[in-house]
Amino acid sequence: MEAWGGRCVASPSTETKAGRDILERFPDTPGSFGIAISEAIEAAVSDTTGKTRYSLGSVLNHVMLHQTVVGLEAKKQLDIIGEYPDIIIGCAGGGSNFAGLAFPFVLDKTNGKEIAIYPVEPAACPTLTKAPFVYDHGDTARYTPLLPMYSLGHAFVPPPVHAGGLRYHGMAPTVSQLVNEGIFEAKAVTQLDALSAGVLVSRTEGIIPAPETTHALATVVEEAKKAKEEGKEKVILFNWSGHGLLDLTAYEKYLADELTNFVLSDEEIEEAENVFCEFPKPVTLKSC
Repeated sequence: MEAWGGRCVASPSTETKAGRDILERFPDTPGSFGIAISEAIEAAVSDTTGKTRYSLGSVLNHVMLHQTVVGLEAKKQLDIIGEYPDIIIGCAGGGSNFAGLAFPFVLDKTNGKEIAIYPVEPAACPTLTKAPFVYDHGDTARYTPLLPMYSLGHAFVPPPVHAGGLRYHGMAPTVSQLVNEGIFEAKAVTQLDALSAGVLVSRTEGIIPAPETTHALATVVEEAKKAKEEGKEKVILFNWSGHGLLDLTAYEKYLADELTNFVLSDEEIEEAENVFCEFPKPVTLKSC
């Protein structure tokens, strides 16, 4: 971005009230997707020049639908070769990458097609696998509307794992609802297992995957091994969401045995909900 004339500011920053508030309370914070969203919204709404725009994405339903061009295209490509997936896998942070691939297959599943659909998240940020289904804000400073979603709490800051955009406290309402209804089955992967899959694929396919993508790949490897052990032939469709050439530090640390696993406990999740005593707790959805 700077090569093209942009200016990059690491979040949390001292340039917004949201960032300053976080740094004052937690000066050593590793930051989070939720904090960055708060800062971006504040920067946009406080700009007096009228030149700044901010478009909310990733967790909002219209973005999920926009992304489905990916899944629709995948469906047509599979038709051309006479195949249909038994398993669909995508990494899930805010939800748009996973939903883009999976949503076009949901109707088939509800109509009786046997498909396993897995959104995969970091074990250090287990939104779908451990968090409650609540009304919560999509950002730390509560600038966004309340959304019905699985959420670890808008004040939650994930451990500094190499998971890129998957370090997010909530999940898209549409993805959350489909997990709640049992259409999707969420899975969580540790960073060591994710990067192990990334190295395996790098050495076999010659492409270095992004840390987000390695979470999906870890589940692909697991499901492929399971099918082999069961003597079954299965078609696995997954979303390769990005390359890892900007994330080589993660691979360097992994290969040097400098990384450890973070698995969030129930106690840590409960503690995260109480971090900001002045922030109202998310409202639990009794039914939906």
